[in-house]
Amino acid sequence: MSKFSLDVLNRRVFAHTRSDDPDVILGAVFGEDAALTRVGGDILASHLDPIVGAVKEIGWLAVHVTCNDIAATGIPPRWILPLVLVPRAEDEALLGEIMGDARRAADELGVSIIGGHTGYSAGLSRPLVAVTALGVAAGRQPVRTQGARVGDRVVVTKAIALEGTAILAHDFADVAQQLGLDEEALAEARALMARISCVPEALALADSGATSMHDVTRGGVLETLLEMAQLSGVMIEVDADLLPLPPVIARFAEAFEFDPLRMISSGTLAATIPAGREEEVRRRLGELGVPVAFVGTVSEGAGVRVRSGAGDVHYTESRCEEDELARMWLRYPRG
Repeated sequence: MSKFSLDVLNRRVFAHTRSDDPDVILGAVFGEDAALTRVGGDILASHLDPIVGAVKEIGWLAVHVTCNDIAATGIPPRWILPLVLVPRAEDEALLGEIMGDARRAADELGVSIIGGHTGYSAGLSRPLVAVTALGVAAGRQPVRTQGARVGDRVVVTKAIALEGTAILAHDFADVAQQLGLDEEALAEARALMARISCVPEALALADSGATSMHDVTRGGVLETLLEMAQLSGVMIEVDADLLPLPPVIARFAEAFEFDPLRMISSGTLAATIPAGREEEVRRRLGELGVPVAFVGTVSEGAGVRVRSGAGDVHYTESRCEEDELARMWLRYPRG
């Protein structure tokens, strides 16, 4: 599944999302994944995310991916509402499996399933799961995508292309073997799925003064940084050699011929922090067992400049409609 282009979104979606409600602090804005509304004396963060680009553990994945978006505001997720659609009425066992996986993820995060919807549709070739997540600030100051400031350091956690590689290892194992990846590589890549949640590190980064945060979803780390730069009115400069790319992900990228910078990577968090907070961030995330890389800086200008030994590339246009996992589904269609 891919997003529509920014041009289509502006013409066909955002043209209809204006709100005059004074309690809407942050409504529908491209690049801002969570809405912020005043409820009583508190702030409610809410977000909806669908998953159709995976089959294995799709219910578990959908809960974690959606809760990541809430946590990226620095607000803990608390409640979820899943929508689960399967292809046929006979897929009752599949429905139960998806809901069981969603329940497991909810227990891991300490969130409550408070409603939702289940059903089936003959137009589907594989399950569709969409989860709405909500949380209250309870005194926390929300972090937005648009907060990056000139002079900030750019942080990327864990590894890029994390989620996409794990999905390929689970749902495209036959293709991976045909492309020369062995069982050891498949097992190592499948294990990446356990690192999908970025809730603890998002909250820790917020407590460490993060000025901007965004979890790395469709479009990969490049699209994420472009959205952060665009909304903040700055340029983000990164060193490609500093971006965390474990050997197993590099092997999958080479075998499947995908660009790790444009591969979906839930579980990876991109953030900007004030200069001078590096040691605090290393300490906090180290206590959580979360690897962190300082990959660049925020400067005046626009877009994202990626520096490498092959030269600099300056990206200025968001291409949210492009994602390497969606391309893999087209290239290697599943039954």
